[in-house]
Amino acid sequence: MSEETTQPAAAEETATETAIPALTALVQAQFSGAVQSHHHQHGDETLVISRDQALEIFRFLRDDPRCQFELMIDLTAVDHLPREPRFEVVVHLKSLALGHRLRVKILLGADDPSMDSIADLWSAANWYERECWDMYGITFNGHPKLKRLLMYEGFVGFPLRKDYEKTLAQPLVPMRPVRERYDYGEEYTATVTRQDAPGFFESDADAKPTE
Repeated sequence: MSEETTQPAAAEETATETAIPALTALVQAQFSGAVQSHHHQHGDETLVISRDQALEIFRFLRDDPRCQFELMIDLTAVDHLPREPRFEVVVHLKSLALGHRLRVKILLGADDPSMDSIADLWSAANWYERECWDMYGITFNGHPKLKRLLMYEGFVGFPLRKDYEKTLAQPLVPMRPVRERYDYGEEYTATVTRQDAPGFFESDADAKPTE
């Protein structure tokens, strides 16, 4: 009796894992040959798509009523050195209207780690793409202002690449004067400047409370 009840359930589970999920099938039908590979687990789908059609696919995923991915949750990258393609850009999407999620990956070679920016589709991608450029050196074509985000402009190299030299001496740049604001019962401002000797700072001890 137990075999009769468990075998159909096992067969149903196997069929569910092998069947092509709805979102994957939809993108495959809409963009022939653009899905390089795919998998799914626990209801979450993952697509690996062509770089050349990535922007068009992302626009479809945002605008098509069957997808409605109005929220870009995260955009990051992975360095798979020495594997080629070396880099993998990973984008996580969420549909608040339909309640489903999708992970999209784009593989980029070491000789040309670049893809089209999706900042025009999801404004939240702006700083995520800047972070990927800053940490991995991945270029996002069409980005409105692709520049360092965490490192300073004079920083050499990309610190999350696996071949980044950890002992590399970075050029020192002078710290610009900044104005600090504190609130300990009353507001006052102080100018903080950097001295010639690295690591020494001087605050304006004569700063007076603002009126």
